[in-house]
Formats: sequence, C-alpha cells, structure tokens
Amino acid sequence: MPHSAPQLKTAARQVLALASGAVVLWLMLCFQLFVNVDPPSVHRTDAVIMLGGASSERLPAARRIQSELNIPVLVLSHTDTFGNRAADDACSAALFPNASLVCFRPEGLDTRGEARTISRLIEANKWTSVTVVTSSYHVTRAARLIGQCTTAEVQMVASHPDLNLWQWLRRFVVETGGLLDVSLRPECAADGH
Repeated sequence: MPHSAPQLKTAARQVLALASGAVVLWLMLCFQLFVNVDPPSVHRTDAVIMLGGASSERLPAARRIQSELNIPVLVLSHTDTFGNRAADDACSAALFPNASLVCFRPEGLDTRGEARTISRLIEANKWTSVTVVTSSYHVTRAARLIGQCTTAEVQMVASHPDLNLWQWLRRFVVETGGLLDVSLRPECAADGH
C-alpha cells in the first residue's frame, strides 16, 4: 500500500529530528573530549614531554609546567615539520648530552610512534610519572595511546589552540576517527602493556 504525502512528511521529520539529535549529542561529546580537558590539578612528575606539532602553542605550555613544578627534564618530539618549528629549533640549538633536555624523533612522525618512544624513554630513565603536553583536542587520544604503552603514571596537560569554528569542527572529526582507531587498533599490545 503506497504511503500518503503526510506520512512521508512525518517520517522525513522524524529522520531529520533523529539526525539533528545525533549531531548535537556528538558535538556535546566532542566538546567534553577535545575542548574541556584541563585536569583539576597538576603535580610534579619525573619529566615533562611535549608531543610534536603546534609547538608554538605547546612548547610555552610545557616550559611553564616545567618551571612552575620544578620538573628536571623537558622532552621534545623533534619532527622537522613546519608545525613543530619552535621545538625543532630548541633541539637544534641545544648542546648534547644534556641532562635537562631530551629530543627524540618518533617513528612514523605520528602519535603512535611518540607513544612507543615515550614508553622506551620511561623505561630507560626509570621514570615513574610523566607530564605530557599537547593541544586540548589531542589530549584524549594521546593519553589513550601513551597509556597503552606504559604502566607509568601519565598526567596530561592541554595547551589551548586558537581555532575558528571550522577548524574545531575539523579537529572534532579527525579526533573522533582517531579515537575509534586507537580503540580498534591498540598500540604496544604486542609489548605486553
């Protein structure tokens, strides 16, 4: 029996309402996972680690945390990429060996490679706790990846990017996909962590 025009309009409205509700729910969840991520308190750890990318935003936050909490070691992801110029310049200008600065080049130049390298640094230096600094939108996924690779305490600290609405929406999509990926393909699983 064919549907009447009023029934089709009602069904279309219901689908639209359901889709709109799903989008609003996703946006609220994204806000909580990628924007509203500041920890209630931050404490001293063995090292502060800045993840690669957006270093003009992340490096000042990492240095501030290091200074305020008197953390002895600053660890920088050195990627030789445009967005990481401030950290790369700091690594290039430093004299090594340097007990207060460690620079590392992650495999694959991605967060998964950073998580594996951070795990090795934690083990090699016998650190029991680290503070990891990254952009607010990246905190949730990075914490999950690093936590999959180490049993050390990982304290995440967000730097806050100055993004417009469209940039935030793009980050929401990218980070939602990244969280799904991390959930479906855990890092360091073969390492026993």
